[in-house]
Amino acid sequence: MGSPRLLLGIALLAVVAWFVGQKYEVRGWRGVTLARRGAGEQPQLPPAPRNKGTLRIASFHLTSCHPHQVDNPQWGEWIAGIIGRFDVVALQGLRCERPDTLQRLLDRVNAAGRTYALLAGPSVGRQASDKEQYAFVFDQATVEVDRAACYTVDDPDDLLNRPPLVGWFRTRGPAADQAFTFTLVAVHLDADHVREELNVLDNVFFSVRDDGRGEDDVLLLGTLHVGPRQLGELGSIPGLMTALGDEPTNTRQTLPSANLVFQLPASSEYTGRSGVLDFLREYNLTLEQALQVSEYLPVWAEFSVQEGYPASTVAAAAASHEVR
Repeated sequence: MGSPRLLLGIALLAVVAWFVGQKYEVRGWRGVTLARRGAGEQPQLPPAPRNKGTLRIASFHLTSCHPHQVDNPQWGEWIAGIIGRFDVVALQGLRCERPDTLQRLLDRVNAAGRTYALLAGPSVGRQASDKEQYAFVFDQATVEVDRAACYTVDDPDDLLNRPPLVGWFRTRGPAADQAFTFTLVAVHLDADHVREELNVLDNVFFSVRDDGRGEDDVLLLGTLHVGPRQLGELGSIPGLMTALGDEPTNTRQTLPSANLVFQLPASSEYTGRSGVLDFLREYNLTLEQALQVSEYLPVWAEFSVQEGYPASTVAAAAASHEVR
C-alpha cells in the first residue's frame, strides 16, 4: 500500500468550482461553509430523459485551453462534438490563461441547445509550469451533482504533483432511491514520477470511498501513463477493474495513457461496454490538427442508470480487464 499519511480533507481550495454561485453562497474563509440559496434562485433543470437505461462517463485530457482556441469555430466544433457524446466528462490538463475561458468553452458545448454544466477545481501543481485544472462537465438532463461534496484531495505530505478532484453524482430519471450514484476522482499523474504516484493512488481510492458519505461506487479516471498491468499498488486493490486494456489512448496511438478504474462488485452498474473515441478519424483530421485538440484520445465506459445493475451481466465482458 502507499503511504498511510495521505489524508483527505475538504478545505477552501477543495470546493473552488465554477457555477457554485448558482446554488450556494460561500460564507467565511477558514472552514468554508456552503449555504443553499432560496428555492426561487435555483436554476431550473431540464426534464430528465425517459427510457434512458445507460449513461457514458468519459475522461478527456485537453492539452491546452487558450482563448484563441475556444474562439476558433472549428476547434470549438470539435470539442463540443466530443463532449456532447457523453453524460459526464472528467477533464484534465486544463491550462486556462483567463478565468472566463472555461465558461466560454461551456458556451460552445451548449450552443446547439444542450444543457451541460461545469464544475472545476483550483489550479494544482508544485511548479508554475506544472499547474493545471481538473473539471467535470456533465449533462444536467441525465445527471446531477452535489456541489457541496466536491473537493480536491488534501495532500499534506506532497505525494502527488496534482492532487485529484473528487465529485459526487447521481443519475436523473430513476427514483432517487434507485438511481445510480457514484464518485468520480479525476487524475493526471506526473509523467516523471508515475511509479511513485501510482503507489499513492490506492490510498486515495480508499480514502475517497471511506470519506463518510457511504458511497462505494468510486471511479478513478484520467491520465495514468501506463497500461492496466502496470498499476503498481493501485492494481493491488481486490476486484480492481479497468475499462480498457492495453490499446493505445494517445493521439499518436502508440501508448496506453488514459483509463477508467473501479472496483467490482461495488460498481456492478458497469455494462461491460467501453471504448476510445478516435476523433482524428471521426473528424477526418490530420495528425497536426488532432494534436491541436489534444495529445490524448477520450476514453469512456458505460454504466446502468439504475443502482445495483446485476453483476452477472458484466462478468464475462469485464473479465479480460480485471487487474491481476
